[in-house]
Amino acid sequence: MPGFWLNKVRSHVRIRSPTVQSNPSTADLKNELSGHRGVENSEDSAASESVHGRKIMIVVESSLEAKNALHWALTHTLQSRDLLFLLYVTKPWKKGERFTKDGHPIPRIPDFLHSMKNMCKLKRPEVETEIIVAEGKEKGPTVVEEAKKKEVAMLILGQKKRSMSWRLLMMWAGNRRIGGNGVVEHCIQNASCMAIAVRRKNKDGGYLITTKRHKNFWLLA
Repeated sequence: MPGFWLNKVRSHVRIRSPTVQSNPSTADLKNELSGHRGVENSEDSAASESVHGRKIMIVVESSLEAKNALHWALTHTLQSRDLLFLLYVTKPWKKGERFTKDGHPIPRIPDFLHSMKNMCKLKRPEVETEIIVAEGKEKGPTVVEEAKKKEVAMLILGQKKRSMSWRLLMMWAGNRRIGGNGVVEHCIQNASCMAIAVRRKNKDGGYLITTKRHKNFWLLA
């Protein structure tokens, strides 16, 4: 009899498997990268974005970091009907600097910008691409201003790997020197849109993504 009642009790016991929940940081980042705006936005805004696409700006130059950021955007972020701005920031021209010693005008748009635009057309022909050349004494504030002026939804920058001593020096200097990763930090903290820093990992592959809410988040390629 004791064995009978024990078996009867066991027959009514249900074992529930533990609920597996996704990492909230991963989900949040995926929503950010996909341009998800949240339920608080109006239906008209969402409908307008679906028809016209998003405006995305990438800060470009001839560096490897900028090329990696552009490649990541082309393969991971851009969607059909998006408008892509390739932003190149240069120092303000001084009198006489627009011409060579022979008197020939210096091209406003460097050759590598045309190459980048052609690569965008080749890889993502459905995405309209425009080149913007802006002059500014400080790169960070100039980038933030151009992103605001164009009303972009996303700003993407290439990020360099810096040593610990360099980062400690920047912290000590209070980021007064706007250069290198100082530009990236300035844009992430001050841009009116979502700003993303992208760095390619060398050994393990994939990319390290930094936003205002995520620091060096690893995404596989």
